[in-house]
Amino acid sequence: MARTQGERRRRDGEGQSRERDESEFTEKLVNINRVAKVVKGGRRFGFAALVIVGDKKGRVGYGSGKAREVPEAIRKATEQARRSMIRVPLREGRTLHHDIADTYGAGKVIVRAAKPGTGIIAGGPMRAIFEALGVQDIVAKSVGTSNPHNMIKATFAALSHVTSPRAVAARRGKKVAEILGRETRENA
Repeated sequence: MARTQGERRRRDGEGQSRERDESEFTEKLVNINRVAKVVKGGRRFGFAALVIVGDKKGRVGYGSGKAREVPEAIRKATEQARRSMIRVPLREGRTLHHDIADTYGAGKVIVRAAKPGTGIIAGGPMRAIFEALGVQDIVAKSVGTSNPHNMIKATFAALSHVTSPRAVAARRGKKVAEILGRETRENA
């Protein structure tokens, strides 16, 4: 009697540890590029993968991997993305604290906080970043390039500069209410 692949996997104990890791992180494959190296006998094909990994709670990372086979390239990219994760402070767990713009190479991104119910208004690789990050309301625009690598790097440059009012207050030695401008109303 032949066993199906799923039965073999359950019997061997494979796949279970993977599922636990995947439940913790969301992986999004953004781009796969086939590259060719010309050698004496013809062309050797390889693959380059670009992956976004996030926990939907304010941590996100990206990675790129190259290999002769697609699954191996994706695995390498995922490992690199998990190692390069950054924490981004979120307001009410749904959007950013402030608007920000940043560049990387020819790519420029503009990221704006949005009201509840707006959704993710962003294209391509930027949408994957915000979904993996756990942002629900945001408006983003990419200007200058459609290259996914540069768009992702510009978006991460912008996200790395996002600060929470609590961090700014601690750095300046003030209260959060003073930073947000709520204290001035009481004095007036």
